[in-house]
Amino acid sequence: MNVTVIGTGAWGTALAVLLHGNGCRVRLWGRVVEEVDPILAFRENKLLLPGVKIPDAIVVTMDDATALSGAEMVVLAVPSHGMRTICARLRLHIPWNALLVHVAKGIENDTAKRMSEVISEELKRLDTVVLSGPSHAEEVARGIPTALVAASEHDARAVQAQDVFMNERFRVYTHHDVVGVELGGAMKNVVALAAGVCEGIGFGDNTKAALCTRGLAEMTRLGLACGARAETFAGLSGVGDLMVTAFSRHSRNRAFGERLGKGETAQQILGSTKAVAEGVRTVKSVQQLAHRCGVEMPIAREVFAAIYTNKSPRQAVRDLMARGAKPEFD
Repeated sequence: MNVTVIGTGAWGTALAVLLHGNGCRVRLWGRVVEEVDPILAFRENKLLLPGVKIPDAIVVTMDDATALSGAEMVVLAVPSHGMRTICARLRLHIPWNALLVHVAKGIENDTAKRMSEVISEELKRLDTVVLSGPSHAEEVARGIPTALVAASEHDARAVQAQDVFMNERFRVYTHHDVVGVELGGAMKNVVALAAGVCEGIGFGDNTKAALCTRGLAEMTRLGLACGARAETFAGLSGVGDLMVTAFSRHSRNRAFGERLGKGETAQQILGSTKAVAEGVRTVKSVQQLAHRCGVEMPIAREVFAAIYTNKSPRQAVRDLMARGAKPEFD
């Protein structure tokens, strides 16, 4: 299959290497010279995925037409805040019959739309597949066993993506709850920020376990209000992705939260790193959705306050713990 991966970040690079290993003819498209030039010079993404060699057979280009001509599958591996702009730019070059897969984990600010909704608006496609689950690019690129889900409202498209991506180190399950899979992938980043804050403050395992469990409850409540299925949040794109993002040393969201918990401001952290912590933007959209749906999300509310109003993380924890008594399930 002729495959084009859009995005030269860590995840796009890792998936390009994976798909090449699966026998695909791969083109990797990037728009940032600082990312593309080192890949061309060293056949390695030294900035975002160091140590992983990019085979010479993978064509790396910044030219839209060259990247997408004849593509049978297009993988959109760009941050959620850039999805609309990239889709609008590439609209005329993406073949109408290409299998379209996105791997972004975020919710658009202002509109509070999921990525498949953004893609649908820009590309006029209703058959997009979302590939999501517990997956760090650093591990996927090195062949460490990983399992994800491919979700689409069109079962045949999900199965097609499953067939292309799956190998003995990369297991893919199909799913049809696109809403739940996308919201799980986005909202777990917000909970992971809070988990990082707990680490930064110096709290222990009790705190993180409670935080993640109650965070999962918030994720599920909002998901149900948006039309998702509850069981989706008990799967790979829910609790699975939450676990890896809240606890892993590779997690950008956990690392951001840890620095926040140690006393740095969000502005200081953002100014010192090029890594994208999706939860920083996503928490804005989660607040919008929660308000729109009338869903109580205290953890997300405190994460938002810590990032955007410079509320003390310790005070945020105190406010969470001091809330009125209630049943665990009601």
